[in-house]
Parts: sequence; C-alpha cells; structure tokens
Amino acid sequence: MEVINGELLKPAGEEKLGIKVTESNGVVDKEIIKTRYGNENLSSSVHFSPSSNSNVNQDDPAGDTTKPEDIIAVTPKINGYRQTIQPDFHLPKPEAPPGLSPSPPSQPYENGDAVARSKSLSESFTAVDMPSIGKFIKERSNSLSERISKRFSSLKFDDGDDDYMNNKVKSFDSGVTEFKISGLKVVVMLKSNDEEEQIKGRVSFFSRSNCRDCTAVRSFFRERGLKFVEINIDVYRQREKELIERTGSSQVPQIFFNDKLFGGLVALNSLRNSGGFEERLKEMLGKKCSGDAPAPPVYGFDDHEEESTDDMVGMVKVLRQRLPIQDRLMKMKIVKNCFAGREMVEVLIHHFDCGRKKAVEIGKQLARKHFIHHVFGENDFEDGNHYYRFLEHEPFIPKCYNFRGSTNDSEPKPAVVVGQRLNKIMSAILESYASDDRRHVDYAGISKSEEFRRYVNLVQDLHRVDLLKLSQDEKLAFFLNLHNAMIIHAVIRVGCPEGAIERRSFSSNFQYIVGGSSFSLNTITNGILRSNRRSPYSLVKPFGTGDKRLEVALPKVNPLIHFGLCIGTRSSPTVRFFTSQGIEAELRSAAREFFQRSGMEVDLEKRTVYLTRIIKWFSGDFGQEKEILRCIINYLDATKAGLLTHLLGDGGPVNIVYQDYDWSINS
Repeated sequence: MEVINGELLKPAGEEKLGIKVTESNGVVDKEIIKTRYGNENLSSSVHFSPSSNSNVNQDDPAGDTTKPEDIIAVTPKINGYRQTIQPDFHLPKPEAPPGLSPSPPSQPYENGDAVARSKSLSESFTAVDMPSIGKFIKERSNSLSERISKRFSSLKFDDGDDDYMNNKVKSFDSGVTEFKISGLKVVVMLKSNDEEEQIKGRVSFFSRSNCRDCTAVRSFFRERGLKFVEINIDVYRQREKELIERTGSSQVPQIFFNDKLFGGLVALNSLRNSGGFEERLKEMLGKKCSGDAPAPPVYGFDDHEEESTDDMVGMVKVLRQRLPIQDRLMKMKIVKNCFAGREMVEVLIHHFDCGRKKAVEIGKQLARKHFIHHVFGENDFEDGNHYYRFLEHEPFIPKCYNFRGSTNDSEPKPAVVVGQRLNKIMSAILESYASDDRRHVDYAGISKSEEFRRYVNLVQDLHRVDLLKLSQDEKLAFFLNLHNAMIIHAVIRVGCPEGAIERRSFSSNFQYIVGGSSFSLNTITNGILRSNRRSPYSLVKPFGTGDKRLEVALPKVNPLIHFGLCIGTRSSPTVRFFTSQGIEAELRSAAREFFQRSGMEVDLEKRTVYLTRIIKWFSGDFGQEKEILRCIINYLDATKAGLLTHLLGDGGPVNIVYQDYDWSINS
C-alpha cells in the first residue's frame, strides 16, 4: 500500500474505491460504490467512528478528512447478506495488535440479518468481531496516521518564521524527499527557493528557419531550462515589419528581455563568456512583462494577405450552377458527376455572349488551370460528346487530405514559391518539435501547434499549381519536401503502421491534390522521384500509359534520394527538407549522415558488410553489390572507409548481410 500526498491507495492491480458519504445515528457510513475482489463484484460498507479530529463533509465527499485510524471494519454484501471476506493473497498476512486476541470464526447469519456493526476502539477489545481485512486496515492505519501526522507537523512553521522555513527548504536539496513508513511510501514535494524566485518577465527572440545563429540561441536557452517565446518571421511573415520597427533591420536573431532589446548571438556569447548572464537576466526580468514587449504568437489567427482571385472564377461559378452535372454511361462504365463538352459550350455562349470558337477556347483555358478535366484524361477540352468533370468531383478527392470541402479558386501561386514556403514552415516545425539530431519527432506537439495549422492551410495552395514550370532541381526538392511533409501529416491523421504489408495501404491511400492530380506517398516516391519504376514487391508501375503525371516524372533516378526520404520509422533516414539551390550537396550530406549513423557496419573478422535493407529494396537504383560498396566509401567516416577499402582491396570474398528494418515510429 502507498500513501501519496496523504491519500491511502490500494495495492497495484485493484481498482480505486469510489465513496458515498451518509450519516446514520451519529455514525458515518461510507457506501463503497465500486470495488472488485477476485472475480466477484461486491457492494460493501466501511464503518467509521469519527474521532474528535476527523471531519466529514456530507455535501462534499472529496473534502472528507476522516483519518485512517477511524476505520473499524469492512463487511461486504453478497446476495443481500453481509459476509466476512478474507484478505487478498497479495496483502501481508495480518497479525493481531498487542492486547487484541484473534477474532473468532465468523458466525452464520440468522434469518438473513446482517452482522452487527463493529464496535469502536473505545469499547472492549475482546468484544470486537472484525474481519481480517478490517484488522489489517486498522492496524496499518493506526501507525500510519500517527507517523504521517508527526512528519507533516514537523514541516509546519509560523508565517513569520522565515529562518525556520529557509532551513526546512534547504534540507530538501532536490526539491523532492521520499521517506518510507513500515511498508508505506510518502512523497513530499516542496518548492525550492529558485522556484519561488522565478523570473517574472519574458524572453523573446525573432528568428528564421534554417538559421544557424537562431539554432545556437535556441539551444542556449534550452540548455539552461529558460522558457522563451520564439517568433519565426518565416512562419509569421507579418511580424517582420514589427522586427524592423523595433531594431531597424530584419537581421535575426534578435533577443528581447521584456520590451528591451538585448541583441543577437554576439551579445549573448559576450555576456555568457563574461559570466554575467544570470545576473543580467535577473536584473532585466525582475519585473512582469509589460504590454510593449513582443507578443507571443496566437493560435488560430492568420496573417492578412491579399489573395488575387483568378479572373476565370466568375465563369466557373456560373458553370457550376448551370451545367447539368450527372452520372452518365460511357465506354460501358458509369461516369459520375460529369457533363458534356457541348453542354458547357452552350452555357458559355448563352451567358457570356460569345461565339462557339471562343467558348471552346475558354474551355481549354479552364482545363489548363485545372478547373475541369476530361473524365479519362484524353484531351484538354473539345466540343461535342466528350465528358468532363470539375476538380472537386474527381473520384480521388475523398482520399486527399489537403482538400477541405472546396477547391482553391484563387490565382495559383508559382509552384516554386509554394515549395519554398512549405520548406520554411516544416523546418520551423522540426526546430521546435524534433530532437536536435532529427531522429525523434514529437507528433503530438506538432498536431497542436500553430505552425502545423498554417501548414494545413498552405497545402491547399497546391490544388492548381503548375508543376510543368519547375526545373529539374526545383522538381527534385519540391517532391522530396512534399513527401516528408506528407509523412508527418499522415502520422498525425491516420497513425503510423508498423510492418511492410500495412505500409502499402498507408503509402497508397494518403494523398494530396497537386496540380489538379492526386499524388500519394507511393506515386511521389516511385512515380516522380524514381522515374515511374515499380515499388518493391509490386508488379505494376505507378503511372499507366497516357497518365498526365508522367510529364512531371524525373527523367533519371538519383539513388541518393533514398537517404533524403523519411517514412517516419526508426530505421529510415532522418526527416529533413531541401533547397533547390543546394539539392545535390544536401543529398550527399544526408547520405553521409545516414551511413555514419547506422546504415552500414563492417566486421573485418567475418569479412562481412552489414547494409541497410533500403539498398536491397531498391537495388535497381544502386546497381551491383560491389558497385554499391565502392560508392558507399565516399559517404563513410575514416574508420569505416578504411575497413571497407581493406576488404575490397585484398581480393578476398566479401559477404553482404542486410540489417533488420525497425518499423516502429520515430517519435
């Protein structure tokens, strides 16, 4: 049994009791609402004889301060009759207190009458007919109550006795003291002087994503356990104006103690090296933060940015209202929510007073902007009995997690701009909610953050972006970043399945609308980044003949992509985001980090190289095994590179064993 903060708890494995307080003839009767003993549900009564010091609040059971020494007996009801129960075998075998003889065997019930209420301790001990568990509780509670009261009374002090308080607090060096009382454990937690003298002000600093100086400031504050407010102007772009007004420039980091500008990393390092940081901190933050200090970011409020409306939205609204959208039979298939090209031409002619040729041209513009698509992707737009549907009526829409009831009808932003914005927001998320080495991610924290809420809003800008305008490096960085961001979103929304088989549906079913088409984790990896190659253990390619997404696929596979793709498991590469300007160097850095961490080991005695299973799954991207080993040397540290060079250079056989893959989540 344990007493924590003065509360008597039952042994592990038993449910905590819910108690209802009533009073009858001056004796407190506590009706146990729920207990479990063995396999039987019991309704029992605990009888109390309140002492002079016990307090029972009938209206507030939670406020009951009845002491454990007031417990006299426990007698449960079974089938309406009171029975004496034996203590659970987990409990110590009770012994009779000095001066108290063992209870005689329980007497049978007569005429269904319950056993008489146990007598209080003030009466003769020899007349007590107490169940064994009641004796155990009484025995323990008597000594418990006395010892606890002594312990806690020793901690009491007069309000004016500051010296006594200080001495007592100093005796608890760690802030938590644990002491044992005959099998019971009491934990007392006291606030230390440091906690009483907590900093009243606020530390704030302005930052940007992927800024080394900002990372250094953040680490400095975290190491000292100092709470701070970070305002990332890549996430909260409207705050950049405030930064310029306060400091005269947009340079980061800029640290504020309350409303006073302290400076950047140079000023912080200077004060730290001089040893005066703690004193300066107390001096500047001794007062509560005023309203002039930089305000912390608030959840749920977006920056007011002007969104340019697409000039064709007016036509689209009319078409959505006027076109006969219905299910039709085409090529022996039921095509849902579609309309004929000629029907749209007639609506355009009637409502916008244009000729048929002009109406067809408008239809082609709507198709290029991804407002409408041919149901089978056969053409952009033609007059006649060709069937089309609006983007929001595509059958893949229910699986797209960046669709929130309607498509984004604003003028599409350039894909490269959306990609850069995604990179900055997700980098800011990792800086706040991932370990420094990025191997562990706090998905629960991310899901509740303002940064993630803004990310969810941002990915709606992907609906109608033009992917064909991206260069090869921009496309590579764009889809690597999109994949890694979707993994985080998928883990938060649907969880992370552990196992190769479960992963297949996870990778195929979680999708985004990007450029008017659906992209899953699988199609991004194998269709775009791997040039439409089959995924491991699959017989078909992601994109079939005539699929317009083939126009976006990279023409050549870069095997280093496998060290930049994180799938949210412990054995996958760490999550990171890339820039189009330095994508090649960043991928080489990712590969180097992966192999130096755990992706490759060498056993010289067994002449065996242990490689990540990723290389086995995508062996077609890496080439022959010996070629792989020679290539890997460039990404190893000096020790591993030397061992592998020795194995490959002495002419002997080299065994390759693939490591087991850990599918558990990287949280």
